[in-house]
Amino acid sequence: MSQAPETERHADHAITRRMGDREQVEQTADRIRDELLLTLEELDRRRARATDVRYHVRQHRDLLVTVGAAALVAVGLGVGFAIYRARHHDERVRRQRRKALERAWAHPDRVATSIEDKPLGAELGRKLVMIFATSLATAVARNSIQTLVPSRAIAKVPADKDKKS
Repeated sequence: MSQAPETERHADHAITRRMGDREQVEQTADRIRDELLLTLEELDRRRARATDVRYHVRQHRDLLVTVGAAALVAVGLGVGFAIYRARHHDERVRRQRRKALERAWAHPDRVATSIEDKPLGAELGRKLVMIFATSLATAVARNSIQTLVPSRAIAKVPADKDKKS
């Protein structure tokens, strides 16, 4: 088998026609290196943009203004409601005391409870949710303890060996 010179092997390719194998490998390596450098530069640009707070503030200015305004309104409503409750505290306490006296007058055997105020369905639902939450918390605690604390394997002695001793 005769081998043609390096330049003749690439005669049918226009780009590599007058190149040897080594030159072609070097050119390919240079091209890959340039592409890698461009990719690294693009990644660096994107990293810089992702960590640039000013850029994100400029991009999302309307959203930030809307969220800030909503937060101010919520804080204002909270403060207003707190002021309202503070000013009407005495009235609310008198109303609660009057209702307590009415309950005591109507049902002297149940002075401390106001079970009639809450519907039966709501009470049952609340109790079912509490039962579910308690059992879920117990299961989670049991599983976490079993994973954190290694179990002690107690070696059981077969019954036949116990009798022989």
